[in-house]
Amino acid sequence: MAIARQVITSLQSDGTDILGTKVLAVKIADESIVSGSLLTVESNHFCVLKSRGAVLNVYETGQYALTTPDKPLLGSIASGFFGGNSPWVYEVIYINRSKLLIRSEGVATSEEMAEMAYQVDYYIHVDTKEAALELITHLPFNGHIIDTKEVADYAGPAIEQSINQIVQVTKMEDINEHINEVRELVKSHLTEFLKTYGITLNDLKILIMPKDERMRELISLQAIGLTPVEAVRYYLALKMADKGLVSAPNAAAGVPFSIGGPATGFYPVGAETGMK
Repeated sequence: MAIARQVITSLQSDGTDILGTKVLAVKIADESIVSGSLLTVESNHFCVLKSRGAVLNVYETGQYALTTPDKPLLGSIASGFFGGNSPWVYEVIYINRSKLLIRSEGVATSEEMAEMAYQVDYYIHVDTKEAALELITHLPFNGHIIDTKEVADYAGPAIEQSINQIVQVTKMEDINEHINEVRELVKSHLTEFLKTYGITLNDLKILIMPKDERMRELISLQAIGLTPVEAVRYYLALKMADKGLVSAPNAAAGVPFSIGGPATGFYPVGAETGMK
């Protein structure tokens, strides 16, 4: 934020925006903000002016001359009572009205109590001046900013509850068949939850998978038509092949491996040439 010649703006000296793509709101408190200061509001922002906890005005895009109830205090009076500074403290709060991307991650449990990792990506924005007021009223500032991480932290329990409502009564292998049902439930609950904070939910994508990497690979093998036993054998064979073990095909077929001779149709490397 720059205050030069009493011009208040969200743009920094290099032209970058202090809100960017991760900050939902930023609060600026400065004693040089007085009546007559020029407030600049960019096209993708709202701006709220507060004084001593009270909202004085909410601004949309444009440039405004601030009219505030403070009057300059003269010389010795200001020095004696307020140390030379005006007793009026004004806060300028910029609210980002652009669409912001938020990611929430967590773990749910299936009907078999298997751990399922989920990832929810969703877009939000603040749509109106009234919504901007609800945001700064209900969502506390973490220092001078409200960022997307804080929104994700607040929304996390609502998302987890919605996902578990379906996942906990569904077998692990059947969860993806209910993914649209999970998505709609999460979207409905999240929309209502964020509405309290003046935040509009635009779109949502959800991904649920076994937390254990080995389990994900086994399920992928079953997805191509293998039985559970065949999937385990092929998984073992793939891991053996990664280690360079020549017996990997035997593991996949479920037949023994014999060194130096044939074993039910499978030959070790070099058998036909006499190599050991």
